[in-house]
Amino acid sequence: MNAAASPEITILLKAWGSGQSSALDRLIPLVYRELKRMARRHMRRSDSGTIQTTALVHEAYLRLVDLSSVGWQDRAHFYAVSARIMRGILVDAARARGAQKRGGMLRRAGASTNFDLDQLPDLGTGRAAEILAVNDALDRLTKLDPRQVQVVEMRFLRRPQRGGDSRGVEDLAAKRHARLEAG
Repeated sequence: MNAAASPEITILLKAWGSGQSSALDRLIPLVYRELKRMARRHMRRSDSGTIQTTALVHEAYLRLVDLSSVGWQDRAHFYAVSARIMRGILVDAARARGAQKRGGMLRRAGASTNFDLDQLPDLGTGRAAEILAVNDALDRLTKLDPRQVQVVEMRFLRRPQRGGDSRGVEDLAAKRHARLEAG
């Protein structure tokens, strides 16, 4: 994204938030590349199962469009909400894989029923439990210190921008908090 697009993104976000649907049509081409990059980062950090990067971006877009009356502050706010939505999508997918692993998609068979074990669904590589554990930890941390959750999301789910953002999570502060938390 070029620097000239940054103010335009904020203007379009505010217009979209105030109900101008045409602003969304102009906004998407400006933010799509960054959303795709964010999705790739999410995908590298998780066992996404069958979700592809483009599908994650499109699902996030559908959920963003459904948000009503969001007072978008700026592009950093938009990307932070987008990162949280992508995380939620991956957590939902991990929960679904966990349900499959526990037989949620299978029907109870009678004693005389034959079935082919090769026809059972692929259960992924097992990182679904890790995704759920991280999500649960972030949910617990939100109750204790919401700012720390923002630091984690900005540090690991979306690379912080130079100069920080309007949410008060700056590059150096995020790194300092991460170092303090690490020990």
